[in-house]
Formats: sequence, structure tokens, C-alpha cells
Amino acid sequence: MSAFTAELIGTFLLILLGCGVVANVVLKDTKGHNSGWIVISTGWGLAVYVAVVVAGPHSGAHINPAVTLGLAAAGKFPWADTGSYILAQFLGAFLGAFAVWLTYKDHFNRTELPGMQLGVFSTSPAIRNTWINLFSEVLGTFVLVFTVLYFTDATLGEEGTLIGLGSLGALPVAFLVWSIGLSLGGTTGYAINPARDLGPRILHALVPMKNKGSGDWAYSWIPVVGPILGAVLAAFLFLALS
Repeated sequence: MSAFTAELIGTFLLILLGCGVVANVVLKDTKGHNSGWIVISTGWGLAVYVAVVVAGPHSGAHINPAVTLGLAAAGKFPWADTGSYILAQFLGAFLGAFAVWLTYKDHFNRTELPGMQLGVFSTSPAIRNTWINLFSEVLGTFVLVFTVLYFTDATLGEEGTLIGLGSLGALPVAFLVWSIGLSLGGTTGYAINPARDLGPRILHALVPMKNKGSGDWAYSWIPVVGPILGAVLAAFLFLALS
């Protein structure tokens, strides 16, 4: 499997299972309706685990443009490869969101509130405050990338994985994302990944759904810019401390 394919499939799985757990919790008449934030944050952490297990041996399992840029800024990943990784991540996120929409199509159409429909695909603030919302995304991604830099060398050899230890090596990053969601996710829904938010938000704009509202595009730059800033800051601090 090429690195491009691995990032595409890994991000597809991340969004399929991550947005899928949100759909199961918030959409009307699902088996998991109203099961709460613990289920959502746990589902996202396990989605990361699955994605890293599959993509890790072939690409390092960045599955996130912010991680790719952060590793490159820290000198742990070649800048020349960032474009192909980010393209694969956005494509994977878009396709994963499409699969979620198809799976839960009937439940989307039974859900009257447009905000609940959009919330399956993209993040939104609990309290709308531009600079606090941006800071929340910066901080969450800073924790993600800064910690990743300390438990991986991010090499891409024949056996190169994000963390090592084969499939068990995916557990630390899964726990990391789970922890971020539990502790810092309550303000904005912790996108901490530009592809995770923007790819599905674009899909939301394209697919038919009853009661569909807008894509809240005025907010959409925050879960893109915030994670990038957080990743770069993490890389700079890592280099300063090395």
C-alpha cells in the first residue's frame, strides 16, 4: 500500500467511525440516540485507533493535516511529501463523511433540527466567541502534536509506524485523542484536524437531506486555522526544548 493510499484509507476510517458515532448519538431514532458525550469522545478515540492500525505501517498514520505540518515543522517529516499527504487526508475525510451520510440517510431525514444534522459532519462552538473558539482549537491541537512528537520518531522505513509496537502502538494516540475530547472538547467539539472538519462540511453542502440548514461557513475557518497554528506552535516548542 502506498503512503497516499494509506492516508486516504486511514482518514476514511477515522471519519467513518468518528462522524458515525456522532450520527448514532444525535440523529433521531437511532439505537444510540442521546447516549452522550462520553460515547462520542470514546468513539472518536477508538476511530483513531482503527485508523492508525491500518495506515500506520504504510504512511505513519498522520490522518490529519495538522499532524503532517507539525511533524514537518519539527523536522520529523519531509516537506516535499506534505502535499500528497494532505490531499489524501481531505479525500479520505470527504469519502468517510459520504459513507456516514449513506448509512444514516433515513435518520438524517427524520431529524428536524438542521444543527444536529450539521453536527454529524462538522464542529461548532457551544458558546460562540471567535477568539476563545480559536484558542480552544489551537490548544487542543497543540496538546495532540506536542505529545505525538514525544512518543514517536515518525520514521517511515519498511516497518515505520507512527509509534511502533505494531497494532498495540496505536493505543497511545487513541488514548491521547480520547483525553483531549474528554478534557478540552466541550467548547468547540475539538476538531483538532482541518480535514476532519472541512471535508465533511463540504459533503454536507452537497448531499440532499430534509430540513437541511446552512453549513455555518462563517465559523468554518476556525477548525482549519486553529489546528494548523496549534501544530506549528507545538513543533516550535519541541525544537526549543530538544
